[in-house]
Amino acid sequence: MNMIEIKDKEYGGERPLYKLHDARLERVTIHLGESSIKESGNIEAYDCTFQGKYVFWECRKFLAQDCHFETSARSSLWYSENGKLVRCLVDAPKMFRRMQGIELQDCHFTDGQEMLWDCDRLSIKDCLIENADYLCMRTDNIRIDNLHLEGNYAFQYSKNVEIKNSLLNSKDALWDTENVTITDCEINGEYLGWYSRGLTLIRCHITGEQPLCYCENLTLVDCTFGADANLMLEYSTVRATIKGDVHSIKNPTSGSISVEGHIGELIIDENQKAPADCTIKDSAVGS
Repeated sequence: MNMIEIKDKEYGGERPLYKLHDARLERVTIHLGESSIKESGNIEAYDCTFQGKYVFWECRKFLAQDCHFETSARSSLWYSENGKLVRCLVDAPKMFRRMQGIELQDCHFTDGQEMLWDCDRLSIKDCLIENADYLCMRTDNIRIDNLHLEGNYAFQYSKNVEIKNSLLNSKDALWDTENVTITDCEINGEYLGWYSRGLTLIRCHITGEQPLCYCENLTLVDCTFGADANLMLEYSTVRATIKGDVHSIKNPTSGSISVEGHIGELIIDENQKAPADCTIKDSAVGS
């Protein structure tokens, strides 16, 4: 297929490259304006700068490599499919909405606010996403390797998620999620994973108050917890092996919990919910 080549050009205003197909852009600057490459397909952009809004809307297959999306390029990637960003610097918020087939590799997002909503089939590798409150809300089928996330309320209402080798600094992360597996990660933030279903954490380190409450079918494999992780596992059905000490456990509903260290405080009171048959043991006092 012959690609249209556009090099060292500048565009601005409304829809300058509207319905562009089968094109390779190099060192192109899109100045302020809207919908510059809307309703396009099979676009490759290299070393380009985007300043205007709504750049890749209704776009079918695009690649942006070594590009810069400036702050003014907010909401540049919506309603599209099969899009890939490689080594891009993205200063614009609210990127990616209602999209399918997204791949992000070695990118830096400085303002990930309300990013990746209502998407499907997402891959993230070797990325830094900052200021990312409400990342990946209602987004399904996610695969992540080596993500550094700074932002609260991540992955709410998402399904079929795999995360590994990552650092997640996120309060209220993973609320009301389904079928999520997290491996070899550090997760810091209060109220982790509440109301989740089928959440599995393998060799993870977890800090923050009241983690993993109201969970169904929660699995913990060789995880560790920070000293501030108190009142954990309330009203959760859980099967857990925990390394090291835990601050406190409160009213798990059913399952089994084995702590290789010491449980600082075990709270089982009149508020425990049926069937109230969770077996709990630590190395200090046994079951």
